[in-house]
Amino acid sequence: MSLVSDLNAAEGSAIPDASPAGPREGEASSVDAEAIRSLKGRDNWTNWAHLLRIYAVIAVTIAGAIGANIWLAAQGYAWGWGVLINALAVLVLGAAQHQFGGAIHEGTHFLLFKDRRLNELASDWLAAFPIYTSTYQFRIHHLAHHQFVNDPERDPDIAQLKESGHWLDFPVPPIELLWSFVKALSPLKLMAFTLIRAKYSAVGFDRHAYVDPDDQGSKWPLRVGVIYGVAVPIVVSELIRHAYNETAVAVLVTATVVALAYLLMVPDRAFIQTRLAPVISHRATMIARVSYFAALYGTLTLVSVMGWAPAWHYFLLYWVVPLFTSFPIYMMLRQWVQHGNADRGRYTNTRVFLTGPLARYAVFPWGMDYHLPHHLIASVPHYNLPRLHELLLRDPVYREKGVVLHGFVTSNDGPSALAALAPAHAPAARERAFVDNAALEYAELRDAAAIALEATRSAEAH
Repeated sequence: MSLVSDLNAAEGSAIPDASPAGPREGEASSVDAEAIRSLKGRDNWTNWAHLLRIYAVIAVTIAGAIGANIWLAAQGYAWGWGVLINALAVLVLGAAQHQFGGAIHEGTHFLLFKDRRLNELASDWLAAFPIYTSTYQFRIHHLAHHQFVNDPERDPDIAQLKESGHWLDFPVPPIELLWSFVKALSPLKLMAFTLIRAKYSAVGFDRHAYVDPDDQGSKWPLRVGVIYGVAVPIVVSELIRHAYNETAVAVLVTATVVALAYLLMVPDRAFIQTRLAPVISHRATMIARVSYFAALYGTLTLVSVMGWAPAWHYFLLYWVVPLFTSFPIYMMLRQWVQHGNADRGRYTNTRVFLTGPLARYAVFPWGMDYHLPHHLIASVPHYNLPRLHELLLRDPVYREKGVVLHGFVTSNDGPSALAALAPAHAPAARERAFVDNAALEYAELRDAAAIALEATRSAEAH
């Protein structure tokens, strides 16, 4: 079931106000509701090209970096050239990992593919598992972010940034913002950012509005997945590095059998339930996640043991290092500019970012540059968001209140994305809090009444 009905529920408005407080007087939109409904159309084909592009970038970058390093060594060049090449590769691969985040984001909203099972499987196997998360775990946090956007008590994005030490007290003067960014570049801060994100994806957020207090289950199935995904590769790669190849294979096989056996035998009640029903059972998802890593780690081990290439070394350098360096930098910048120095208003909780192709690819993947229209109607797929923005510009309220920024660092046409975080661009007046229940349009709810109660509390609290 859905917490809200379709656009027809809002008479005369193409942007239905799902807040418990109801629509604001004088904010009815002249935008054609049927045109917006058509933009919500999904298919099972379009996003294959977007996913293939990510894998092509990853393959070309890793192959190019390895080839360049081998060539430089053969030519007798100084080691510094190799460091430069690897640093550039890490920057590109971190952006590709952020692209995976964009694909998961679409899967979270059931927009990656129209078929729900295909949406979930593709999002998990092709995007979420590679960056050590799952679509469902991301969904329970991200849909709460949409429904309770910028609510300091209920928005999980704010909770994560606070816990990792990356929350800023907006508005932030330019010098302070620069200093905050420089401090965030420290390895420990970047590692904290990634680890806190991983923790939220693995064991959840106890104060989450979607947590079912009557069905807590156990965190051990998730912990087993984390131990297998993180501890096993550390042990196996170290054993191979010290030439204990047979022991490494034995450890990998034993750990895989034990993890899968546990997940197969543990009772259903052991898996944590939330107020959002899964498309695929938690047991099946956890088994799939361990199976994915078993195939990956097995391949890396085989290539290394056979002496074909130092596969584990390449995996560490070209995948793990970006996960803890460039990937969190792109995510942090995106989170700052998307919702920093904004309020909880319907049109003022985020913005539109018209930037160059590099910023669009690395910082705003999969339509995240059109973040305001996405937060207004989250059921429109990324490839239709520019058209949605153009359509919404016919709405005088959207034109008046919506903020469109040009450029990421600098701009000749109003404030840039970073400049919008400064005191001069703080919201002039505090808008009424908007609770976006419509973000749950495609979700299947286990306890709609409890979620509705949280929505009412959120709207009344601020």
